[in-house]
Amino acid sequence: MSRSIVRQSKFRHVFGQAGKTEQGYDDIRVSKVTWDSSFCAVNPKFLAVIVESSGGGAFLVLPLSKMGRLDKNHPLVTGHTGPVLDIDWCPHNDNILASCSEDTTAMVWQIPDQMGTRPISEPIVVLEGHSKRVGIVTWHPTARNILLTAGSDNLIIIWNVGTGEALISMDDHPDLIYNVSWNRNGSLFCTTCKDRRLRVCDPRKREVVAERMAPHDGIRPMRAIFTRDGNLFTTGFTRMSQRELGLWDPTSFEEPIALLELDTSNGVLLPYYDPDTNMVYLCGKGDSSIRYFEITEEPPYVHYLSTFSSKEPQRGMGFMPKRGVDVSKCEIARLYKLHDKKCEPIAMTVPRKSDLFQDDLYPDTAGSDPALEPEEWLEGRDEDPTLQSLRDGYVPPKSRELKVAKKNVLDTRPTTRRSMSSCDGSANLPPQLVERLLEEVQNLKATVLSQEKRICDLENKLSKYTNGTA
Repeated sequence: MSRSIVRQSKFRHVFGQAGKTEQGYDDIRVSKVTWDSSFCAVNPKFLAVIVESSGGGAFLVLPLSKMGRLDKNHPLVTGHTGPVLDIDWCPHNDNILASCSEDTTAMVWQIPDQMGTRPISEPIVVLEGHSKRVGIVTWHPTARNILLTAGSDNLIIIWNVGTGEALISMDDHPDLIYNVSWNRNGSLFCTTCKDRRLRVCDPRKREVVAERMAPHDGIRPMRAIFTRDGNLFTTGFTRMSQRELGLWDPTSFEEPIALLELDTSNGVLLPYYDPDTNMVYLCGKGDSSIRYFEITEEPPYVHYLSTFSSKEPQRGMGFMPKRGVDVSKCEIARLYKLHDKKCEPIAMTVPRKSDLFQDDLYPDTAGSDPALEPEEWLEGRDEDPTLQSLRDGYVPPKSRELKVAKKNVLDTRPTTRRSMSSCDGSANLPPQLVERLLEEVQNLKATVLSQEKRICDLENKLSKYTNGTA
């Protein structure tokens, strides 16, 4: 009698469980913009959701602990003049968030631990370089202050938000860019595009190093992400509009490692990848289920594990970084499902009898410290993420201010021609006068900074009194 051999995996019995009603976030008016982004971003401190807003674009930021019904007076982040299309938390600072919008700009925000009562309308830095709406914003995984934006002008720009300047610009895409994903050490990124090509780009060489025409035969939007091994996981559609997933080796794009048809549905499948477990979670907009798979080195390479199903369809999804999960409950992932008017946490758990820390489930994971400075990355250096242990859980650090040192625009502005008569008397100033003027400028700058800090302290005190925490 033949016996079926069951594949050995510690993730075969992972199950999803929605949080209780009181653990959700109610009365959130999720944005109705027709754009295939997740509309939600989450980190160990905050939940951010793009919301409906009149007179421009806005998003909501809530401390994770502020569950239940949303206070009607809770402030929004309201700096954009057009609908917000994408948001992303900085992996190296839990209080820094980037957003992009139909108003052709991307903005970087400092979110205080105490939100106060007034809307946040002043970003730390505004990034202006696109000529059409900006639909994608994503942080570099290992280098400090490096941010990538992609717009409907088919342009990809990489910024140093610490100085507010554009470092790299790439115009290799002839049509709309659907998504961008960095690899593990940030040396490459992959893109999917409306021209049906999957590309792997080296930003510092400013070139496409590999590409594949039509990894999926259908004409509907694709998504692609890098796995920890350097392979590419893609979702798309067949010619018959069936949803499909694929696994590819970018060094030999001719044949896929794996290709799997799923079902017939209209929603684009958004993949969320956990490099520690090598698992990928597929969430389709308009679906009421989350499928999850494990990627391995043996056939069939992409193994279906299970499906979490619920009654209501999802409008978007947020994926918690590994350092934010609850290790005491053997939680290996947490997703935040957006409904029309609320957000619901979903915990993915491996059943274990022991209450002890499970070393095999929690290898050291990417921490919040950057491995590189912007200048080092730009010069060609690569480093894997700085790792940290989850044995004692993760405690988010206190708010750290992002300092933006903008370069003087006057230094890069072309010199204007002036007639000799207008500059005869001021062309050669005495060195003593120049030194005195420079000293006065420095003193004024110091005064302005001290006043700004005083204003910030007073606002924090005021918010504590109004919230009743003082």
